[in-house]
Amino acid sequence: MEQRLSLITLGVRDLARSTVFFESLGWRRSVKDAPGVSFFQCGSIAFGLFPLDELAKDAGVSVKGSGFEGFSIAYNARSKAEVDEVLAEVQSLGAEVVKQAEDVFWGGYSGYFRDLDGHLWEVAWNPGFEIDADGAVKLPD
Repeated sequence: MEQRLSLITLGVRDLARSTVFFESLGWRRSVKDAPGVSFFQCGSIAFGLFPLDELAKDAGVSVKGSGFEGFSIAYNARSKAEVDEVLAEVQSLGAEVVKQAEDVFWGGYSGYFRDLDGHLWEVAWNPGFEIDADGAVKLPD
Protein backbone atom coordinates (compact mmCIF):
# COMPACT_ATOMS: atom_id res chain seq x y z
CA MET A 1 0.00 0.00 0.00
CA GLU A 2 1.46 3.36 -1.02
CA GLN A 3 1.88 6.02 1.70
CA ARG A 4 -0.90 8.45 0.80
CA LEU A 5 -4.46 9.55 1.47
CA SER A 6 -6.88 9.95 -1.42
CA LEU A 7 -10.27 11.10 -0.15
CA ILE A 8 -11.61 12.17 3.24
CA THR A 9 -15.40 11.92 3.46
CA LEU A 10 -17.37 13.44 6.31
CA GLY A 11 -20.83 12.18 7.16
CA VAL A 12 -23.12 15.19 7.54
CA ARG A 13 -26.67 15.62 8.81
CA ASP A 14 -27.68 18.20 6.18
CA LEU A 15 -25.74 17.92 2.90
CA ALA A 16 -27.03 21.18 1.39
CA ARG A 17 -26.25 23.19 4.51
CA SER A 18 -22.77 21.68 4.85
CA THR A 19 -22.01 22.26 1.16
CA VAL A 20 -23.00 25.92 1.45
CA PHE A 21 -20.79 26.25 4.52
CA PHE A 22 -17.65 25.10 2.70
CA GLU A 23 -18.52 27.07 -0.44
CA SER A 24 -18.94 30.12 1.81
CA LEU A 25 -15.36 29.61 2.95
CA GLY A 26 -14.29 29.97 -0.68
CA TRP A 27 -13.96 26.26 -1.44
CA ARG A 28 -14.78 25.40 -5.07
CA ARG A 29 -16.95 22.34 -5.56
CA SER A 30 -15.88 19.71 -8.10
CA VAL A 31 -17.91 16.93 -9.78
CA LYS A 32 -21.01 19.10 -9.49
CA ASP A 33 -23.17 16.57 -11.32
CA ALA A 34 -22.68 13.85 -8.65
CA PRO A 35 -26.07 13.53 -6.92
CA GLY A 36 -26.23 13.21 -3.14
CA VAL A 37 -22.57 14.04 -2.48
CA SER A 38 -20.31 17.10 -2.59
CA PHE A 39 -16.63 16.91 -3.55
CA PHE A 40 -13.86 19.50 -3.19
CA GLN A 41 -10.26 19.33 -4.45
CA CYS A 42 -7.97 20.03 -1.48
CA GLY A 43 -4.44 20.04 -2.87
CA SER A 44 -3.55 16.44 -3.57
CA ILE A 45 -6.44 15.15 -1.43
CA ALA A 46 -10.11 15.12 -2.32
CA PHE A 47 -12.64 16.02 0.37
CA GLY A 48 -16.22 14.80 0.32
CA LEU A 49 -19.47 15.44 2.15
CA PHE A 50 -22.05 12.62 2.21
CA PRO A 51 -25.24 12.18 4.23
CA LEU A 52 -24.37 10.59 7.59
CA ASP A 53 -26.99 7.82 7.39
CA GLU A 54 -25.99 6.95 3.81
CA LEU A 55 -22.29 6.81 4.62
CA ALA A 56 -22.93 4.46 7.55
CA LYS A 57 -25.18 2.31 5.35
CA ASP A 58 -22.53 2.20 2.58
CA ALA A 59 -19.92 0.96 5.07
CA GLY A 60 -22.34 -1.54 6.58
CA VAL A 61 -22.06 -0.14 10.12
CA SER A 62 -24.48 1.43 12.61
CA VAL A 63 -24.78 5.21 12.57
CA LYS A 64 -25.25 5.14 16.37
CA GLY A 65 -22.78 4.39 19.15
CA SER A 66 -19.19 3.43 18.55
CA GLY A 67 -19.96 1.63 15.27
CA PHE A 68 -19.60 4.79 13.20
CA GLU A 69 -17.68 7.98 13.94
CA GLY A 70 -19.30 10.14 11.23
CA PHE A 71 -16.52 9.98 8.63
CA SER A 72 -14.35 7.60 6.65
CA ILE A 73 -10.83 7.94 5.31
CA ALA A 74 -10.43 6.66 1.76
CA TYR A 75 -7.56 5.09 -0.10
CA ASN A 76 -8.25 5.12 -3.84
CA ALA A 77 -6.68 2.22 -5.68
CA ARG A 78 -5.61 2.07 -9.31
CA SER A 79 -7.64 -1.12 -10.00
CA LYS A 80 -10.19 -3.52 -8.56
CA ALA A 81 -7.37 -6.01 -7.98
CA GLU A 82 -5.49 -3.47 -5.88
CA VAL A 83 -8.59 -2.96 -3.70
CA ASP A 84 -8.62 -6.69 -2.94
CA GLU A 85 -4.83 -6.72 -2.35
CA VAL A 86 -4.96 -3.80 0.09
CA LEU A 87 -7.86 -5.30 2.07
CA ALA A 88 -6.00 -8.61 2.33
CA GLU A 89 -2.81 -6.80 3.38
CA VAL A 90 -4.44 -4.72 6.12
CA GLN A 91 -6.30 -7.77 7.41
CA SER A 92 -3.02 -9.68 7.62
CA LEU A 93 -1.65 -6.82 9.74
CA GLY A 94 -4.53 -6.99 12.24
CA ALA A 95 -7.12 -4.63 10.78
CA GLU A 96 -10.76 -5.72 10.70
CA VAL A 97 -12.38 -5.87 7.26
CA VAL A 98 -15.94 -4.69 8.01
CA LYS A 99 -17.22 -4.85 4.43
CA GLN A 100 -15.69 -7.01 1.71
CA ALA A 101 -15.08 -5.22 -1.59
CA GLU A 102 -17.95 -5.25 -4.06
CA ASP A 103 -19.21 -3.39 -7.12
CA VAL A 104 -21.03 -0.28 -5.88
CA PHE A 105 -23.90 1.89 -7.10
CA TRP A 106 -21.67 4.76 -8.31
CA GLY A 107 -19.82 2.52 -10.79
CA GLY A 108 -16.75 1.64 -8.79
CA TYR A 109 -15.60 -1.10 -6.45
CA SER A 110 -15.00 -0.71 -2.72
CA GLY A 111 -14.75 -2.27 0.71
CA TYR A 112 -14.12 -0.99 4.24
CA PHE A 113 -11.78 -1.81 7.14
CA ARG A 114 -11.14 -0.51 10.65
CA ASP A 115 -7.51 0.21 11.43
CA LEU A 116 -5.89 -0.85 14.69
CA ASP A 117 -7.41 2.12 16.52
CA GLY A 118 -10.88 1.60 15.07
CA HIS A 119 -10.78 4.35 12.42
CA LEU A 120 -12.93 3.50 9.40
CA TRP A 121 -11.19 3.36 6.01
CA GLU A 122 -12.68 2.79 2.56
CA VAL A 123 -10.52 1.17 -0.10
CA ALA A 124 -12.02 2.03 -3.49
CA TRP A 125 -11.41 1.94 -7.20
CA ASN A 126 -13.27 4.77 -8.94
CA PRO A 127 -13.06 4.80 -12.75
CA GLY A 128 -13.89 8.54 -12.77
CA PHE A 129 -11.07 9.67 -10.48
CA GLU A 130 -7.61 9.87 -12.04
CA ILE A 131 -4.64 9.04 -9.82
CA ASP A 132 -1.36 10.61 -10.96
CA ALA A 133 2.12 9.09 -10.67
CA ASP A 134 2.59 10.73 -7.24
CA GLY A 135 -0.62 9.15 -5.93
CA ALA A 136 -2.68 12.33 -5.94
CA VAL A 137 -6.34 11.87 -6.86
CA LYS A 138 -7.61 14.37 -9.45
CA LEU A 139 -11.30 15.18 -9.44
CA PRO A 140 -13.08 16.06 -12.68
CA ASP A 141 -14.79 19.46 -12.84
